This record gives sequence, C-alpha cells and structure tokens, in this order.
Amino acid sequence: MTNLVIMKDQQAVTSSLQVAEVFGKKHQHVLRDLLNLKEGVQNWTDLFFEDNYVHPQNKQTYPQIIMNRDGFTLLAMGFTGKSALQFKLKYIEAFNQMEKILKAPIDNTELLLETALKHQRSLVVVNERLDQLETETTINSSQRRKISGAVTATVVKVLGGKKSNAYHDSSIRPTAFSQCYREVRELYDVASYMDIPKIKYEEALSIIPKWKPRFELRARIDHANGLGSIWEES
Repeated sequence: MTNLVIMKDQQAVTSSLQVAEVFGKKHQHVLRDLLNLKEGVQNWTDLFFEDNYVHPQNKQTYPQIIMNRDGFTLLAMGFTGKSALQFKLKYIEAFNQMEKILKAPIDNTELLLETALKHQRSLVVVNERLDQLETETTINSSQRRKISGAVTATVVKVLGGKKSNAYHDSSIRPTAFSQCYREVRELYDVASYMDIPKIKYEEALSIIPKWKPRFELRARIDHANGLGSIWEES
C-alpha cells in the first residue's frame, strides 16, 4: 500500500483510482461520488481536477480525478466501517509525511531523498520535485484548472446541459469527458493535458470550446436526449 500520496505541482495529492484500490471500491463508483460532490461544492476545482490514466493491461485511456488533502477528506467522509477508518488514518499519515517533504529545504537534496525513500519507498516523488525545480515549461496549476474548467463547460454543453438525459447517463458522460481530454492530448502530443506547453495555453483555451464529439458518441447523445436516432432510416 505504498505511494498512497504523491507530489504533483508542489502539492500532496492522491487519485480516485488509488482511493478505489485502497478502500476496495469500484473506480466508477468513486468517480460517481466525486462528480456528485461537484454539484454542491463551489470550490470543487480547488480540491479536485480531472485527469486520465492509461490502463497497464489494455493500454486504453480512462478518466480519473486527482485530489488534495481537503478533497480526499471531503470524499472520505462518506466511507464508513472499521477498515475504512484504518485506511483513512493511513492516508492522513501519508499526507502528513508528504507535506513534511514539501517543507524540507530545497537545497538539501540528500536529506529530501532520504526522507522520500523512508516514507514513500520510491524515488518518484523526489524526481518530480527536482524536475520541477530545474525548469517549468508546462502550464501551472491555475492554468490547469482553467483548462479543466473549459473541458467541463464544453462537454456539459455538448451533452445538452446538466439537466439533460445524456449528462446523467453513466456511460455517455464519462465517455464524452474521456474523448475530449484524449483529443486535447493528441492535439498537443502530450501524455496528459497538464503537460500542455505554457506557450500553447491561450491557444488551447480557444480551441477546446470548439470540440465536437465523434459520430458514434454524437448519435448516443442525441438518442439519450430524445432527438431521434441517426441510425433510423427516414
């Protein structure tokens, strides 16, 4: 149960995929709970941001949500039971250890490395921070939130709004988000939208609202919203 918490953009975070694995829940159910929180939490983008991961077996891309300590705390409030309590405590400890690393002197690389190895058993955390200290060539956290917000606004509009049947369809909405994020990544040849070059930020913001779903997904959206089926003959 290592790497419960990782470092990303100078912040201790975890992922919906990791939470699902640790708490023994289906990832789609964790995503559902997080999307439900989005409806009632005004500062949702300060606690969470949408991302994707590549499945190690089928190499397909699927959505996930990254969250900081406050986001995890909000999500975990709904997890009950003795085992859930133990997992919460492990997460709290992991967040505490990661935040100690973040507060360590930047120039004391050897101490930082030793602490990371002791508490995380991995060099990944240290490498991410050292890489970031060398140069920052990608969009920052504020820009990422705006990119994520642009994707969300665009997808919601394409689905017909938050009250539409397509928006509430548990198979259509995740597919639409995944497709939009995938095409953004392909456009800029990056592994994640978070890796979009900073010089392409304004361009990305102007292009994302123009996104249209592919033929098959467009047909599913129209059918869900009662606009008929393009598969039917006139």
